[in-house]
Amino acid sequence: MADAENNNQDQLTVNTIRALCMDMVQKANSGHPGAPMGLAPAAYVVFKHFLKQNPANPSWVDRDRFVLSGGHASSLLYALLYLFGYGLTLDDLKNFRQWGSKTPGHPEYGETPGVETTTGPLGQGVANAVGMAIAERHMADRFNKDDQYVIDHYTYAICGDGDLMEGVALEAVSLAGHLGLGRLILIYDDNQITIEGKTGIAFTENTRAKFEAMNWHVVEVADGNDLSAIEKAIRSAKDAVSRPSLIKIRTHIAYGSPSKQDSPDAHGSPLGEEEIKVVKKFYGLPEDKDFYVPDEVLDNTRKALAYGEGYEKTWQEAFTKFKTLYPEDANLFVDAITGFLTRGWDKDIPVFKPEDGPVATRAASGKVLNAIAPNLPALMGGSADLAPSNKTYMTCAEEFQKEAWGGRNIRFGVREHAMGAIMSGMYLHGGVRPFGGTFLVFSDYMRPAIRVASLMRLPIIYVFTHDSVAVGEDGPTHQPVEHVAALRAIPGLTVIRPADANETVFAWKKALGTLNSPTALILSRQKLPTLDLSNSDGDMIWGGYTVKSAGKTPDMLIIATGSEVHISVAAADILEKEHNIKASVVSLLSWELFEQAPVAYKERMLPTSVTKRLTVEAGISMGWEKYAGSQGKCISIERFGASAPGGKVLKEFGFSVDNIVKTALEM
Repeated sequence: MADAENNNQDQLTVNTIRALCMDMVQKANSGHPGAPMGLAPAAYVVFKHFLKQNPANPSWVDRDRFVLSGGHASSLLYALLYLFGYGLTLDDLKNFRQWGSKTPGHPEYGETPGVETTTGPLGQGVANAVGMAIAERHMADRFNKDDQYVIDHYTYAICGDGDLMEGVALEAVSLAGHLGLGRLILIYDDNQITIEGKTGIAFTENTRAKFEAMNWHVVEVADGNDLSAIEKAIRSAKDAVSRPSLIKIRTHIAYGSPSKQDSPDAHGSPLGEEEIKVVKKFYGLPEDKDFYVPDEVLDNTRKALAYGEGYEKTWQEAFTKFKTLYPEDANLFVDAITGFLTRGWDKDIPVFKPEDGPVATRAASGKVLNAIAPNLPALMGGSADLAPSNKTYMTCAEEFQKEAWGGRNIRFGVREHAMGAIMSGMYLHGGVRPFGGTFLVFSDYMRPAIRVASLMRLPIIYVFTHDSVAVGEDGPTHQPVEHVAALRAIPGLTVIRPADANETVFAWKKALGTLNSPTALILSRQKLPTLDLSNSDGDMIWGGYTVKSAGKTPDMLIIATGSEVHISVAAADILEKEHNIKASVVSLLSWELFEQAPVAYKERMLPTSVTKRLTVEAGISMGWEKYAGSQGKCISIERFGASAPGGKVLKEFGFSVDNIVKTALEM
């Protein structure tokens, strides 16, 4: 009798979830009802029977993570968060997709309690989940003891056909299988429908075989409405400790809708009021009641609050014991989880002197990274198969590999997009401070992940080397010209292009000291002198300062970044000695930081009275007009590069002392 009652209760809850999703989309007259209706049973089973969370404290560190990669099914997540007591109200559900609501069109991290990551661009949520699973394995290996566990949880993610068509997901899935991330469980909503029709028009692969080939454990559920089969599949996944798991569930989009089930029409449009009435009748719910939640459903789901309180209380008791037995590790654990920069993390960073000779900013970055790494154990990252070139390998640390999860050097492989999204997942999990490197030209492959990280305000560090046409012989495919401008266009991303080793030191310090936005470091392959700042003015902390001052009233300003600062200084010397023109040279290493500077400081660096301005950067001029002014000029590159030795390419494109002098004299 009890089992029957529970089954009835479970089915009523599932149908209530489905109805709430239909109602949300209908009221908003916008959204995606179909996937939530098909997925409701699987998502309910996860939340009811498996998810170790405390809804009253969604940020509890040892919670299971839940990622809805197909973010268009957001109404499903919001219905679950409301029912299971995460603080959402029925009014929040009624404000679905409205201005200022806690229920935006796609889940947004930081806007809704219980939302672990911002999803919507398909595939990225899968990669975020892989990043969370990486961080979980690393933290468990680092802190758990034979007699004391402080990290003991799983990462669950729901994805659809669209997710698995995206390259970013497959990149991440491949890496997850290689690493043997056994606490990662991916639930595949196999509804066989896309916006354009049946998935078979573009997607006919053997998903099971593909995942098995990538070292995943695969379980199939033939009926997406069979709650017991779904539960059994998840238990099987949890038992497969040496491999991540894919649970392939055959569902029906818009389940129960007489005219739209298994139809693309249900993907992205409301069902319509009359259709909803018919579906509610099929579900056994009142046809004329919107946002209806039976008392017995809330009684069922809100038990999660008591369970969650118990989970966290048990963990807190265990952690209290852990602190007594392992006080040093406990302090490091708290530092890692809170993002606290360990005292003395920067004490070994070198100071570079002009007499030490030239050094590429990528090489300086590597020296800085390896000076920081021993003192900041939460620092973790790597490169997309370019560590020797990016200088992103921490010599003090081991590699993060299968069954060697305590390592801090990650071999991401040639997977730039996944690397970007995985780093976001790592940070979202907590306990690690991720960085990742590649050539600047390949930032294009990472751009979607960088954009979403900026949207979430995650302090990820992107290390982009080989920053200009100075790459040389590799030619235009490997020579970035538009990439710095493209990165600067992303709201919330701080772009820093250092001119020398000491500016690179500052860039790393600034990036690590920033906890509310990502940072992109733009670094040179070629060696650069260390700037002599004996005649400088200002401070690089404001993103721009005068490296060569011609006094308060210079005749002109030369504004440059990166390697072009040095030729600008040399040109300014010639202009003064041979032409009696006093030119101040400004290193504008970060536009974003400079725009945050006090107005008086910006006026001091770039006095409005000086209208003769020349900007110099080996890339497109887009955006430089702001600093050049109406009477200024830009030395830039407005075409793709060319294959030749780097010095030759720079000269041919006008990045020479002679051309800067010539252009200045023409103004």
